[in-house]
Amino acid sequence: MQHILEPGTVLRNRYEILELVGQGGMGAVYKAADRRLEGRVCAIKEVLPTLTASAVSEEELDQMSEQFRTEASILSRLDHPNLPKVSDYFAIKVREYLVMDYVAGRDLQEILHEQQKCGGMLDEQQVLSWAAQLLDALEYLHEQEPPVVHRDVKPSNIKLTPRGTVKLVDFGLVKVLHTDDSRTVTVVQGRGTAAYTPLEQYGGDTGFTDARSDIYGLGATLYHLLAGVPPADAKERFLRPGVLVSLRQMNPQVSPRVERAIFQALAMHPNERPSSAQGMRETLFGSRSLPLQPVAGMGTLPMALTPETSWGEVFRQNRRLVLSALGLLMLALLLSIW
Repeated sequence: MQHILEPGTVLRNRYEILELVGQGGMGAVYKAADRRLEGRVCAIKEVLPTLTASAVSEEELDQMSEQFRTEASILSRLDHPNLPKVSDYFAIKVREYLVMDYVAGRDLQEILHEQQKCGGMLDEQQVLSWAAQLLDALEYLHEQEPPVVHRDVKPSNIKLTPRGTVKLVDFGLVKVLHTDDSRTVTVVQGRGTAAYTPLEQYGGDTGFTDARSDIYGLGATLYHLLAGVPPADAKERFLRPGVLVSLRQMNPQVSPRVERAIFQALAMHPNERPSSAQGMRETLFGSRSLPLQPVAGMGTLPMALTPETSWGEVFRQNRRLVLSALGLLMLALLLSIW
């Protein structure tokens, strides 16, 4: 049973716990006051390795603590406007802590629920503006040396600040990728939230995850924000191919291009997703030099996952070809009558 820190508790003679912000299977997040820097409010992520590993030896716990320190050190060097800044990390007995900026505002899941209460859907252009910022953050993480994979991209982990900036928060499942897979380490073992978790991540630390795993999480997040409901999770889709409902069926206001991009990001096999945040950006926003269909090297959508395209959309995309064919048909009819 996890013991929650009470308000007023002081950690390291510096961080005074103000309130519990959130709690999950991996630990808890608190809002705290920094006594050393007057007026500063921070967020403290508490990680309990004993909650995520059963029957582990003392040596294994020491290894997990060393892994935490290694990755926390890497996180503390990150500096990006769409990520909270990690400023400190420490351990107290078996509890490990990450101290980062406290991000004021609401998360995107709360914003979606408020919109639904009013009987509406989120605007596609608004969602795309958030997606552009999230792609900036993911591209920054994935370009680190070694690369950093978040592994828990979902609406409730994305905060919208009063200034309109989105921040990808909660580094609870972050993973640092080394070139030698045997040295891959994880801050905390976990699988994320089912609807946003790709199939390869269900292997825990034995499963191979990389930048494409975050692309899947982003795709699932965008699907949820635009459809109003999360997508069918990867395990269900594996057992029941075709269960993923067309996004435009859920929300006809979504453009075909955006639907195609999201479905590609949600491809079951990593090789069928965009290989990078930049690839996802090109697929989602389009480019004059790139076709709307998946480009070479980025894979293709499985037929079962390709959303239906209306005849009107087909005509608009192939207007000249259709008109030419009709003209030739009319000419053929006139010649046969003559």
